[in-house]
Amino acid sequence: MKKETSKMLHGGRLGNVREDIVNFCSSRKDDIRLIDAVLAINKAHVVMLMDQKIIQRQSGAKILSCLRKQNSKNIDPNAEDIHMAIEEAVLEETGSEVGGNLHIAKSRNDQVATAIRIALRNELLIIMGQIVEMQRTLLETSSEHTETIILGYTHLQAAQPVTFAHYLLFHFDSLGRDLQRLTSAYTRINLCPLGAGALATTSFPINRKKTAHLLGFNDVLENSLDAVGSRDFIMETQAALAVLAINLSRFAEDLIIWSSSEFGTIELPDEFTSTSSIMPQKKNPEVLEVIRARASYALGDFLAAAAAIKSLPTTYNLDFQEVTPKLWASTDNLKASLNIFSALIPHIKVVGNIEDRAASGFVAATEIANMLVAKYTVAFRTSHKIVGALVKTLIETKQSLNDVSPQLLQKVAMDSAAIKLSIKSEDIISCTNLRKIVEMYKVQGGPSPEETARMIDTRNKVIAANTKIKTELQEYLENAENILNKTVKEYSVQN
Repeated sequence: MKKETSKMLHGGRLGNVREDIVNFCSSRKDDIRLIDAVLAINKAHVVMLMDQKIIQRQSGAKILSCLRKQNSKNIDPNAEDIHMAIEEAVLEETGSEVGGNLHIAKSRNDQVATAIRIALRNELLIIMGQIVEMQRTLLETSSEHTETIILGYTHLQAAQPVTFAHYLLFHFDSLGRDLQRLTSAYTRINLCPLGAGALATTSFPINRKKTAHLLGFNDVLENSLDAVGSRDFIMETQAALAVLAINLSRFAEDLIIWSSSEFGTIELPDEFTSTSSIMPQKKNPEVLEVIRARASYALGDFLAAAAAIKSLPTTYNLDFQEVTPKLWASTDNLKASLNIFSALIPHIKVVGNIEDRAASGFVAATEIANMLVAKYTVAFRTSHKIVGALVKTLIETKQSLNDVSPQLLQKVAMDSAAIKLSIKSEDIISCTNLRKIVEMYKVQGGPSPEETARMIDTRNKVIAANTKIKTELQEYLENAENILNKTVKEYSVQN
């Protein structure tokens, strides 16, 4: 038989309860993520109440013994929310004279704010670990492609040659900034609201730093109005996740375009593609298209949360309850996308033989202009004009840069800029060879194999540093959990 909806909070100020209203306002479908956090909060709170002699040690031991038995499998699914479900379970086992003291000096307002922060810490540590793993995959793949030349594009037009390693390092660095944003947000998330009560703390002599320490927080979120009434930590996290999603979407977009026959830069592994139900030749990059689409969800979830919060009055409003699921949707979304990328990247095949496309796209034009400046003392704007005229002539005669001769370049220079030049053929050849062009890009951050190898080496050290940061944060929380569990076990013993 279905258990009647919780009436624990009724019979005092309120009379009868409408079950449809309770169901409409209930958060229990989203509370599954918070069960462990809420149990930990209640355990830490009871320990603190015992230490502060607010409740008798024997009563506290009974409550803790009951809390130790609770988990997601035996929590009443018909309770109003996870907070009431746990309290009802304690009341049922210990009776109202004992269990009725569980909620001394706390409110659902400060409890839920604390639980969200606890759950979010864990979500961010997972995502931070996934970002580091994707960075590691990018770095390992980059080391295999320091001399793999591809075409770089601006405005989707062939521009200059780079290497595939150089391209992957761009995404490594972009992910690094995403990681920095999340790590920075983590420091503001890891502040404990517990003890703020409904909005004004309590007249009981509680110790907020004690519960904060037991729950692995760095400190308390001091002002009680701020503690229960702020959700900027959610918006900040979602904003960082939205930027991460956009960066992943752009990566997906590149791979989608580059895998097309028109670009022919890469080939995606079969297991990350699908085919058409009618066109047997198709190899569709659907998983990347889904990542690209879901990036819009992350952005939409951030905007939805911001819109819900922007006009709320100070302190707690139940609108907050509608914001939290948007946060979890974003974390789930990004975890899935990061996993896909880490699995995909090592298996991307770069298609060779780009010389013809490079020639037809005139990607060596910049180097011809640079050569006229460096070796023939032509002003750059004049050189730019000459080479632009050269490209126009080649297009009109259906030729490419491979067809340029000293005589043709000299004629174009005279016709377009009234400059007489005597150009050596080897100078033209040297700056139309894609490999030589890339090797000349030795400036810091450039795609030359030498510079790329240096960047890979420095980023290996970044990986080590990022891994250390994530590990230390994880170990801090695990140590706090062990201390809490040990303390609860000791305090559960009834004298």
